[in-house]
Amino acid sequence: MSETSKYDLCVIGGGSGGLSVAAASAQLGASVVLLESGKMGGDCLNYGCVPSKALIAAGKAAYAQSHSAKYGVAPVTPKVDFEQVHRHIHGVIASIEPLDSQERFEGLGVRVIREPGRFKSAKILTVGDEEIKARKFVVATGSSPGTPPIPGLDQVPYLTNETVFNNTKLPKDLIIIGGGPIGMEMAQAHARLGSNVTLLEAFTPLGKDDPELTKFVLNQVIEDGVRILSGIKINNVAQTKDGYALECEYRGKAQTITGTTLLVAAGRVPNVEGLDLERAGIEYSKRGIKVDKHMRTTNKNVYAIGDVAGGLQFTHMANYHAGLVVRSALFPLRAKESTGHIPWVTYTDPELANIGLTEEQAKEEHGDIRILRWPFAENDRAQAERKTLGLVKVIITPKGKILGAGIVGPSAGELIHVWSLAISSGLNIRAFTGYVVPYPTLGEVSKRAAITHYAGLAENKWVQMAMKVRKWLG
Repeated sequence: MSETSKYDLCVIGGGSGGLSVAAASAQLGASVVLLESGKMGGDCLNYGCVPSKALIAAGKAAYAQSHSAKYGVAPVTPKVDFEQVHRHIHGVIASIEPLDSQERFEGLGVRVIREPGRFKSAKILTVGDEEIKARKFVVATGSSPGTPPIPGLDQVPYLTNETVFNNTKLPKDLIIIGGGPIGMEMAQAHARLGSNVTLLEAFTPLGKDDPELTKFVLNQVIEDGVRILSGIKINNVAQTKDGYALECEYRGKAQTITGTTLLVAAGRVPNVEGLDLERAGIEYSKRGIKVDKHMRTTNKNVYAIGDVAGGLQFTHMANYHAGLVVRSALFPLRAKESTGHIPWVTYTDPELANIGLTEEQAKEEHGDIRILRWPFAENDRAQAERKTLGLVKVIITPKGKILGAGIVGPSAGELIHVWSLAISSGLNIRAFTGYVVPYPTLGEVSKRAAITHYAGLAENKWVQMAMKVRKWLG
């Protein structure tokens, strides 16, 4: 006979979103059980955000050694010990693991079960021989690398973000399928460490971002040695004695791309297999679990957050969802999801950061808009550090409402913070006139972009009249 346990909240998935819900709920006094059959910390800690940024840091270090002449320092060819790079990556993971560990969460009062669960009915989940009843359930199972429908791909072994960081040997000739953020970050990092990299993208590389900004990234990635083939069609993938051979069609001509290593970074699929969602009356599709603005599924006692719910696939989005669910599941607060204030960053060099609407989207939604720009080349700190590639681009209405912002340049992921605050707080562009920035910092680029909104003020007839009155009054 099955044992039955009762909780206020049952969280399925120990990634960023699930852990945030579990921790907050337990600290608020709720009884919480957390199910995780894989690694605590989920994709971000073990296979995504953390290891990728550690690899990127190694690539930047190698690049700095070979590009130091502009500072009066003799450049050297970096000697890359990829086994040591591997140890660096996993050392970073290990340093963060305690924060996401089973022991920490049990210390917070969360019961952690390291097994998968599946729904038996709308209100019951089974784990082994145990039945779990909860007032509310939260599905936070994340997503996994997708397999694009390329002939032969399912017949060969290849790397994904879940396996690429296990490499202890630098790939000699790396082929990457997918020109989105993951593919572009991995391409540049590996190239800077010494790999010969070819990136294949069926459509437009970094196609979800503003092309005015992405051109800075693409030019630098190409300069770093990455061969980017956009608009390419891959007709077949085969394994050879030396690695891989991809039969492609590029610009109307047949072409064979060869390499020693293959990395697929072409999309994600929600992790819904094995959950028996149908038994709980939960609707889902290949895009993810269907949710409303409160993150509730079609079973009103079950929430879904993060990648498995579809939509924006960022760790900070999952954390945002977690906050909505805690308010809704534990308190009578129907917090609604909104995505207009969610920033996203591609951690190439230069970095590419965005929030809100792009220029094209703003034109479609608002028609009459204003574009404010300021280049890093006109920032003194950027000049001092010889990091002048990029610009700030802000989209506003004629009355100064901030619709979106994009930054490409050094530390763009840090510089987007002020625009995230401005948009989430509903600030008008005039708020930047009273915003004091220390000199010399890169942050000045945002204020300089903002005050260009007033560049034509001297031509305004009312301003001219006020100046005349001021002069007449002495």
